[in-house]
Amino acid sequence: MGVADALVRCSYLVNVVYAESAREHGLTSQQGQLLCVLMARSYGMSELGATLRLAKSSLTGLVDRTERNGLVRREPDPQDTRAARVSLTAHGSRLAGEFYAVTCRRMEELPANLSHDERNTLTSLLGRVVLDNEVPVVFLKSDEGAPAARKC
Repeated sequence: MGVADALVRCSYLVNVVYAESAREHGLTSQQGQLLCVLMARSYGMSELGATLRLAKSSLTGLVDRTERNGLVRREPDPQDTRAARVSLTAHGSRLAGEFYAVTCRRMEELPANLSHDERNTLTSLLGRVVLDNEVPVVFLKSDEGAPAARKC
């Protein structure tokens, strides 16, 4: 198997896990990703669009649908009265935590047949690929303020 094939197939596997977790929590995959991004802090709409790599109209629709479900809210941006910031509601925060914990557990199970050293190597190599390609933080790392119950 080549690098491209391995990465595409791993991406597929991760997307399947993400979609299953989202569906079980009454979310779309994009809503699950939105909630995970917002777990760390609130975001301005343009910053959120850049992080999620969504066009303005797609992001607006995603936030609108998620807001109607009571999971996020728009708040005035204290630094720019024309702009809004998006943050989790209390319900959204609880659901994000549950979704995050389940998804982490499932992701951790994917390389279950690897030894401890192989898992460390995999983590190191994937981390380098992510950093070299400047992938934004779209899923909390266990050392970035996630409550202990949500760490994976």
